[in-house]
Amino acid sequence: MSDKSYRLGCDIGGTFTDFVLINDRTGAITINKCLTTPADPSDAVEQGIRQLEQMVPEFVRDLEEVIHGTTLVINSIIERKGARTGLITTKGFRDVLELGREIRYAPYDVFAEFPKPLVPRRFRLEVDERVRSDGTVIKSLDPSEATDVVRRLIAMGVESIAVCLINSFENPAHELIIKEIIQKEAPDLSVSISYDVLPQIREYERTSTTVTNAYVKPLTGRYLSKLSNRLSSIGFQSKLFIMLSSGGITSIETAAEFPVRIIESGPTAAVISGEYYGKLFNIPEMFCFDMGGTTAKSCLIQKGAAGVVPTFEVGRVQRFMKGSGLTIQVPVVDLMEIGAGGGSIAKISKMGTLQVGPESSGADPGPICYGRGGTEPGITDSDLLLGYLDENYFLGGEMRLDREAARRGIEEKIAKPLGVSLIQAIWGIHDLINETMAGAAKTHIAEKGGNPKIVTVAAFGGAGPVHAYGLAKKLGAPRLLVPPNAGVGSALGFFTAPRAFDMVRSHKVALKDADFSEIEKIYQEMETEGARTLQKSGEAEAIRFERSVDARFVGQGSETTIPIPEKRFTDVQKDVVRQRFDETYKKLYGRTYPDSPVEFINFKVRASLPERLLQLPKIAASGTSLNHAVKGKRQAYSGIVKDFIPYTVYDRYRLFPGACFKGPAIIEERESTVVVGEDASVSVDEYGFLWVEL
Repeated sequence: MSDKSYRLGCDIGGTFTDFVLINDRTGAITINKCLTTPADPSDAVEQGIRQLEQMVPEFVRDLEEVIHGTTLVINSIIERKGARTGLITTKGFRDVLELGREIRYAPYDVFAEFPKPLVPRRFRLEVDERVRSDGTVIKSLDPSEATDVVRRLIAMGVESIAVCLINSFENPAHELIIKEIIQKEAPDLSVSISYDVLPQIREYERTSTTVTNAYVKPLTGRYLSKLSNRLSSIGFQSKLFIMLSSGGITSIETAAEFPVRIIESGPTAAVISGEYYGKLFNIPEMFCFDMGGTTAKSCLIQKGAAGVVPTFEVGRVQRFMKGSGLTIQVPVVDLMEIGAGGGSIAKISKMGTLQVGPESSGADPGPICYGRGGTEPGITDSDLLLGYLDENYFLGGEMRLDREAARRGIEEKIAKPLGVSLIQAIWGIHDLINETMAGAAKTHIAEKGGNPKIVTVAAFGGAGPVHAYGLAKKLGAPRLLVPPNAGVGSALGFFTAPRAFDMVRSHKVALKDADFSEIEKIYQEMETEGARTLQKSGEAEAIRFERSVDARFVGQGSETTIPIPEKRFTDVQKDVVRQRFDETYKKLYGRTYPDSPVEFINFKVRASLPERLLQLPKIAASGTSLNHAVKGKRQAYSGIVKDFIPYTVYDRYRLFPGACFKGPAIIEERESTVVVGEDASVSVDEYGFLWVEL
């Protein structure tokens, strides 16, 4: 056990960078929030740590670890700010990025656009080689031809090369030769081969994922090394970890090698917090809702666990149209993105109706009320004018909001063009975004077999607690949970995430013909690789391995995942595997087909270290009188009365365990504000969580 007592979580969002400092000896939690610096995100990291040092002097030298989540990778893909990338593939497969799965996401839209591939056609070159689906070589790779192709790409000025050859997941020999040639011809050039990134069946997904990894690898490497140096310069000497999209954390060396695995790094952390709270309070179904300044993400957590899906899309041309983005096949927590954050812009649509989002004013310039040059009205502007936010207590009073500028902006750009009153315009913005989020949330919950009428809504993010009551009402949810420090909820999740890494290998074989000792060798290779990856984190004792297999009926297009609890695959009987498959399939689809043969497709391993659980501090009983916590009354808008009514404003830091009160209420803390209507009641537990019964 280290003698250092502090751990720091740092989450870089589109608008704010959040910090949570935990003292493992005392359980004390110190938090900070500062504006993100899009030009160089490490500026905000240093600035935030310097501010924290004023609260906790000289904590940096006692830091055991920094855990970091970032939207840098996803933003560089969406904004197309990655490296100039080349692709080397098998002859005849140059256009696989454009062909995709040959599915039109909007079959009746003749103007439907598809995302441009990250590698333009002229940078996609072929080599004349071929490997069969069982790994035997039909045509050997000619090293001199491969060298010529590599030199042509170097001459074109590429900064990174992706190599993805057909069926290389069964036999990577040719990819490894090309990797060697690239390292010999241009030792400083970034290279990603599909056998390292994704040794998995399905040509389009494998190529797209490998290309994405190559596209963001130079940028991620530079950023992580700059961040490490920046932290060293202020006295930090310990380990830096990065959040993975799958809900684990990993070393910066692994993140720099496989940046495609940290695409959803930031938003995942709030879900990990939600999982922890779900287990702590034994909540069977929790809807985790994280709304920041730029986007809102949500996830259904069932029995304390969030789903992990094997593929997701980035940079959709049509934001909510499945199939209109770049497909990436890496394990990721099953998040749903709703294009809504505090900075989401309200405008008049082409149809002459009110539209909110998906465009956001971000951190720079931000909504009009930030007074940083923003001219487009946003959700934060309407929340301020509805009386939900205090212009003198935003970020604990560090950032004064301009109420008058927000009023003028909404009056000119929304109320007058629509021919409605200012009140109708500001309530319309707030209510419309709640309606949009509720519609998307109902779909997400239904897809997972959940029921919105029984979920507990857990609110995170700076804007989440402001909108959670309205969202819960529209869902018909009975209860709302707002954790302490909800405004930095994502950064808190870092401390409950396990150090983990997921691996997958494709090897297609029918169950009846499978050689279980050969499969055991595949599992052992992956476990060795997983242990090596976790050793980069500086610890490797007590590594736990979880095995599973993707199986399907022969000829089927999609797989079903079956857990393998046995230590060795050779200990499992074939009829037991078949029985597990039928049980899982029946649970998912209502029936199974006992006479149809089954085949294995992918073998999976998750390697993880024991979780270091967060010890939640209990709040001090600072009194027994609610009057002590009341800051006063404020006129704010009621969606029930359709007018402004007096809301009681509470100081969250002065609430005590067992405190109970009825709405209408506004509960303020430094990083976020909780709004509760007059038809709800609030109670405070020993940890300072607010339980709102609707």
